[in-house]
Amino acid sequence: MTITAKDLRGITVATVLPFDEQGAIDWDGYAAVLDHCAKPETTDCVFVNGHAGEATALTDDEKLEVIKRTRAQISKDQPLLVGVVPTGIPDALRQAEAVREAGADVAVIFPPEALGGGNANTTAAVKMYELLARELQMPLSHFQFPIASGFGLATPVLAEIAKIPEVVAIKEGSATLLAYDENRRAVQAADDNTAILPSNFHWFFAQVALGGDGILSGLASLVPGLLADLWNASEEMDLAKMRAANDRLYPVVRAIYGPTPVIDMHTRMKDGLEIMGVIKNAAPRLPLLPQSDEVREGVRKALIAAEVL
Repeated sequence: MTITAKDLRGITVATVLPFDEQGAIDWDGYAAVLDHCAKPETTDCVFVNGHAGEATALTDDEKLEVIKRTRAQISKDQPLLVGVVPTGIPDALRQAEAVREAGADVAVIFPPEALGGGNANTTAAVKMYELLARELQMPLSHFQFPIASGFGLATPVLAEIAKIPEVVAIKEGSATLLAYDENRRAVQAADDNTAILPSNFHWFFAQVALGGDGILSGLASLVPGLLADLWNASEEMDLAKMRAANDRLYPVVRAIYGPTPVIDMHTRMKDGLEIMGVIKNAAPRLPLLPQSDEVREGVRKALIAAEVL
């Protein structure tokens, strides 16, 4: 199917990927994760091979297998977004062509290393997307990093990227409320056919209150219904419902994203899935590490408080 910004509205789950005790991908467990988090009644789109799916710990063959199995299991009406984590433009072209052949509807481009170190404020990224769009002729999305990382693109740069017809979405993770709102407004003014998919995990409520085209989050792997309730309430412009949904979501957000280091957030999501009986093993692949009993207990209590366990 030909994907447009309108097709990407709603909840996009960034799927986590379970492994067995020997570190191999647990394909049965992954199928159970998709059954849990990719139901059309809660989830509109599926995003694989991103941070949540530990993409940098996977081989190329494993990443392609994730795409193929996901496309075969989810609804044909659910767009499939796939992460492309390149070292540079040749690698981005190679990966994007491969994911398209495997079944991706949208290639989500992570910024290569050369766009860090101050280069995020130049037109380098615009020129990169113009080249990718010309060569690939497929729907693209930019993966916006936190501004503090040095890889978060400046607002005028994002606005220029949004004007490229093949760019159908910005995965917005600038990690400050001001940057999110500035970017959302600038992209909308530049081209309202580019979806803004907020993924700033500490303040889901504030994002959808300001506006946007949905929520893209790994947390939807664990509690898709809670995020869907918040999104639907925002679409209804019902502040009381939004607050009620956010109050249920709050303990889970704090248990997943509160402990340090925050990079372990996706392992904590898998801890929650293991506690809920969805998967058998929550351990990640190196260089990530299993979580402490204390952190796992915090996740368990949060799921009880949120009334999903």
